[in-house]
Amino acid sequence: MNSNKIIYMGIDAPRIHQEIITKLVYGVTSFYKNGETMLFPYPETMIDESETSPVPDVMLVNRENDLAEVIIEITHTQGFKKDIQKIRELMEEYNVPEGFVYDYKLKIWQSIASTPKNAPQSFCEALQYDLNNFLID
Repeated sequence: MNSNKIIYMGIDAPRIHQEIITKLVYGVTSFYKNGETMLFPYPETMIDESETSPVPDVMLVNRENDLAEVIIEITHTQGFKKDIQKIRELMEEYNVPEGFVYDYKLKIWQSIASTPKNAPQSFCEALQYDLNNFLID
């Protein structure tokens, strides 16, 4: 007997998660279009296109050499520590110099690279800009 059940598949990400990704991509795209950076933002894109590879939520890629310079993971409090470890491992495996994890419930950033003295955890060296400013309405 043939059943007419529809199977839905999709990404299990809350709207707030997707909203934050959108704001980061939009903000960095503005910098790129204004000539303020050579980094182009990609949402949920494989780090290494030559093989199946992990997908950070946002990746800033240098358009001149096609290498990821910054990766960002958006999470919530329960997954924060796990995502910090994930970003550290990705940075090491793919030689990405800078990474961040953002907890959207607590509204806190964690930089996974050395941040300049007295700089907030959301300060991105590659952009010379505080990523948190992209999230302020």
